[in-house]
Amino acid sequence: MKTVLRLLCVLVFLSGSISSFAQEIGVSGKVTASDGSPLPGVSVLIKGTTTGVPTDGEGNYSVKVPSKAAILVFSMIGMTPQEVAVGSQSIINIELKDDARALNEVVVVGYGSQRKLDVTGSVISIKGAEISKQPSMNAVSGLQGKVAGVQINNSGKPGEAPQIRIRGVGTAYGSANPLYVVDGVWFDDISFLNSGDIESMNILKDASSQSIYGVRAANGVVLITTKKGKSGKAIIDYNGFVGYQKVTNQIKMANANEYATMINELSVINGKSAILDPAQFGEGTDWYHQILRNALVTNHQVSISGGGEKSNYNFSLGYLDQNGVVENNNFKRYTARMQNDLQAFKFLKIGYSATGSFSKSKDEAGGIFRQLYAAGPVVPVYYADGTYGDPTDYNLGDGNNFNPQATIDFYNQNTKKTLLTANIYAEVNLLKGLVFKSSLGGKYSQDETRNYNPEYVATFRQRNTTSKLEFTRPQTRYWIFENTLTYNKDFGKHSFTALVGQSAQRDQFYKVTANALNVPYTSEGDLYLTLGDVNGRTVVDEGDLGTYASYFGRLNYSFSDRYLINASLRADGSSKFYQGGNAWGYFPSVGAGWVVSNEPFMADQRIFDNLKLRASWGKIGNASVPSNLSTLTVATGGGLAAIFGGQAYTGASINSIIPPTTLWERGVGTDFGIEAGLLNNKLTLELDYYIKKTEQAIFDIPVLNSIGTASGKIIGNQATFENKGFEFAASWRDTKDNGFSYSVGVNGGINDNKVLSVTSGANPIYDGGTGLTSGALATRTRVGDPIGSFYGYVVDGIFQNAEEIKNSAQTTAKPGDFKYRDISGTNGVPDGTISSLDRQVIGNPNPKFTYGINTSFDYKNFDLSLDFQGVAKVDIYNANLGWRYGNENFTKDYFDNRWHGEGTSNTYPSANIGGGQNYLPNTFFVQSGSYFRVRNAQIGYTFPAAFNEKLKIRKLRLYANAQNPLNFFKYKGLSPEVRANENKPTQAGIDANVYPLSATYNFGINVTF
Repeated sequence: MKTVLRLLCVLVFLSGSISSFAQEIGVSGKVTASDGSPLPGVSVLIKGTTTGVPTDGEGNYSVKVPSKAAILVFSMIGMTPQEVAVGSQSIINIELKDDARALNEVVVVGYGSQRKLDVTGSVISIKGAEISKQPSMNAVSGLQGKVAGVQINNSGKPGEAPQIRIRGVGTAYGSANPLYVVDGVWFDDISFLNSGDIESMNILKDASSQSIYGVRAANGVVLITTKKGKSGKAIIDYNGFVGYQKVTNQIKMANANEYATMINELSVINGKSAILDPAQFGEGTDWYHQILRNALVTNHQVSISGGGEKSNYNFSLGYLDQNGVVENNNFKRYTARMQNDLQAFKFLKIGYSATGSFSKSKDEAGGIFRQLYAAGPVVPVYYADGTYGDPTDYNLGDGNNFNPQATIDFYNQNTKKTLLTANIYAEVNLLKGLVFKSSLGGKYSQDETRNYNPEYVATFRQRNTTSKLEFTRPQTRYWIFENTLTYNKDFGKHSFTALVGQSAQRDQFYKVTANALNVPYTSEGDLYLTLGDVNGRTVVDEGDLGTYASYFGRLNYSFSDRYLINASLRADGSSKFYQGGNAWGYFPSVGAGWVVSNEPFMADQRIFDNLKLRASWGKIGNASVPSNLSTLTVATGGGLAAIFGGQAYTGASINSIIPPTTLWERGVGTDFGIEAGLLNNKLTLELDYYIKKTEQAIFDIPVLNSIGTASGKIIGNQATFENKGFEFAASWRDTKDNGFSYSVGVNGGINDNKVLSVTSGANPIYDGGTGLTSGALATRTRVGDPIGSFYGYVVDGIFQNAEEIKNSAQTTAKPGDFKYRDISGTNGVPDGTISSLDRQVIGNPNPKFTYGINTSFDYKNFDLSLDFQGVAKVDIYNANLGWRYGNENFTKDYFDNRWHGEGTSNTYPSANIGGGQNYLPNTFFVQSGSYFRVRNAQIGYTFPAAFNEKLKIRKLRLYANAQNPLNFFKYKGLSPEVRANENKPTQAGIDANVYPLSATYNFGINVTF
C-alpha cells in the first residue's frame, strides 16, 4: 500500500513538472529611469505570486513566467510601479518614473535631506525632468503653475530672469528675489544655469524650513541640486530643440486715417485748428508690424555621465540662441559644467562641481515699446528717396517725434556676461552616524555693457552730432565657507538627527562706468575710449562689500514615525548692520508633525494611506540691502564750487537723509498643513494655511526736492506688512492594464497682503511714477491697504456738455473729460470740489489667486502633457493710455469708444486723455490683470527598444511643444503678465514700455547613447 502511494506521488509530481515545463515562458529585458540610466535592484514580480527576481547592476533581468496570461509587476521605492501583461512578448523593457507621492521619498532641506514623512514644514520638490522638458530659457520659468503659492512673472526679453514671489511680497527694498542655493553656493539669480543640468528644485515656503538660512531667507529659498553621474557604463545624452517665438497679443493701433481724425479733435479741444487731412491717409504704418518679428530660438545640450564603484562623474555643454521679437535683438548663452565625486577611503568622500557660463546679447533700444505704441501711423518708415520718414514734416510736435525704425537702426549696445562658480567638499565619517562636512564655494562674475551712439542724421529730431562711447563693467567676487557636523541615531522607536554648523561669507561688488566723446567707428574691434577726445572723458566707480559670520543648529526627532519635532536656530552677523550695535540677528524656528495614519487606531481603516498634520513657526531675515544705509554721504562737483576772494572752494551736498540706525528686516511666519494620500496613494492632497509677517521693513520714501538732497529719498525701517493665505494641491495618478497611465494635478493659492503699520504714522508711502506725466504717482502704501496699492480718483463718467461742467465739482473741465467722484474734503465729507483728498485705493497689483493644472498621459510609446496656469483678482495700471506729451497714437479700441461729441461715450474720454486733469491716476487706467492660459502643450513619441537596438542607442524621443499658445484675458495691453519696475513691490503692476511675452513653438529630440 505504501509503495502504491509513493508511486502516485511521483506520478503527480512528474505530471505537474511536465505541465509546468511545457507552459513556462522566458522573459528578459532592461529597466531604466526616465533619463535612460539603468535601475539596479528593481523588483520584477509575477503578479499574484511571490516569484520574482531583482534587476542586476545594469538594470537587466530574466524571469520564467507560467503562461502568456502572466502579468509582471515592476516596482522600486520612490518610483511609480508598472504592470505589464506578458502576452507573446519575450523581451520587455520598462522605464520607471519617479513617484513624488512616496512617503520614503527624500527631499532636500537646508544643509541636508529628510524623508518626506519627517518634514514638518512646507517643502515642495520638483524633479528636473519636469522643468527641462519645457522650452523655458530660464529654469525658474519652468515652475510657473506647478507650485501652489508661487507667483512667477516672465518677460519676453531674451536672457532676462523672471520675477518670483513665494507667498507674496517678502521685502520692499533691495533684492526681492528668493535665495537660490545651487550645490551649496548662494545666488540671487540662476540665469547662468542650464535647465538640463538640474536634478531637482526644492522650494522652502514656510519660515520654519527657511530659517536655517536666516540672513537671506526673507523672500523664500530655492534649493537646487544638479545632476550627478551614476555607477555603470557611460551615458551620453543629447537634448535639443528649435522653434520660433511670436508675440501673443499684439495691440491693434489706430491707422493713419483714424489717427489723423483724433489728432484734429485733440487740436480743436486745445483751441487750435486741425493739423491733418484724414482723407489723405489710409492704413498708414503699422509700427508693431514693422519692428516686431517671429523670432528664432534654438537650444542644445549634450552630457556624458557615469561612474564606478567609488566615483562618479558628469560633464555637460549647453548652447542657447534666442532672438528677440524686436528686430536686431539677440541673446546667446554658452554653458559648461563638471561634477565628480570620489569615495577616497571608506571614511572619506570628496567631490566638486563647477559651472561656467558666458552670454552675449545685442540689446534692444531703450523705450522701443513706448515708441511703437506712440509713433504716428501717418509717418512712413522711409520716403521714396530712401530717407527716414520724419514726424516733423507732419507738424506732430515733440510728444512722438521719433521714427522707431531709425531708433533701432542707430542703436548699438552689446552686453557680455561671464560667470564662474564652483564648490568643493569633503565628507568624513567620524563615527557611526557622525558625519563632518566641509565645503568651500564661490563665484566670480564680470559683465560688460558697451554702448556706442554714433554721429548720424535720421530725422529733424533724431540726430547726433557728437559720438559717444560708454563702457559699464560690474564685477562680483563671492565666497562661502561652511562646516557642518551631523549625527543620526536610531534606538527602538526613537530617531533623531542633530546638526550644528558654521558659515562665513564675503560678497564684494564693484562697478566702473567710463565714457568718451568723438570716438570714431570703423569696426567693433576698434572701439576704445583712448581714441576719443581727452576733454570730456569721465570715469565713475562704485562698490559694495558685505561680510557675514553665521552659526546654526537643528534638531529633528521622530517617535515611531508618528510624532515629529523639528527645531533650529541661526545667528547671523552682517557688516551691513554693523552700525548702532545691530550686527547680529537671531532666527529661531520650531515645527511639529503627527502622522495620524501610523497610529494603531488607524490600522483597520481603508480611507487614508497617509495622513499627516503639521504646524511650524519661524523667524527669517533680510540682508539684501545696500551697505552703510546709516552712513551720511556727500556729493561734490563743479556745480557746488564757490569763489571767495578770488579763491575757488569746493562745496558739498548731502546725498540723502539717513536714519540714525538701520535695523534687521525680520520675517515671522506660521504655517499649518495637512498631507493625505488615499486610494493606494493614487490621490494625494496637501493643504496649508500661513501667516507671513515682515517687520521693520525697509522702504525708500520720497522727500521734497526743496530739502536739497541728491537722491530725494530717505531710506530706513518704515513699515510692517503681512501676507496671509491658503494653499492647496491635489493630484491623481493611475496606471491601467493596457499600458495607459495618466496624472492630473491641481494647485492653487489665495494670498492677502496688508500693511499693518507705518513709522510715519498716517503719512503714506507714495511711488509708481513710471509712465506717468507731470510727477504723478500711481501707488500708495498705507496702513490697512495692500503694499503698492493703486491710488487715485474714481471716474463716474464723462462730461457731456458745458452745462454739466458748470454744475459740477470740476468747473475747469472740458466736455469729454473724466468726471471724478467727490469723496472727501478737509472735514472728511464731500465739499463740492475735486482735490487730492478725493483720491482712494482703486486697485491692487498683488494677485489674490494663483493656480495651475498639470496633466500627463502616456500610452505605450506616446506621451502627452498639458499644463494650464492662471492668475485672478489682480489689477494692472495701463500707463500707456495716459503717457502722453502731445500727439501720440491711440489704440483702435480707444478710437472706436472715445468721446467725440455729446452722447457718444460715457466711459472713454475724448482725445484729450493726456490733458487737463485726465492724466491723473484714476480708475479708467486700472484694468483687470486676471488671465488663464495654456502654459505648455507637448506631445512626444519614444521609439521602441527594438528600433533603438538597431541604431545602437538606448533611447530616442521626438516631441513637438507649444508654450503659451492660448491666452485668455480682458486686459487691453500686450500682456497681463506685468513685472514690477526695478523689481520693487511699490512699483508692481504698472504697464509702461513692457517687453511683451511670447508664444513659443518648437520641435525637439532626446537621444541617449
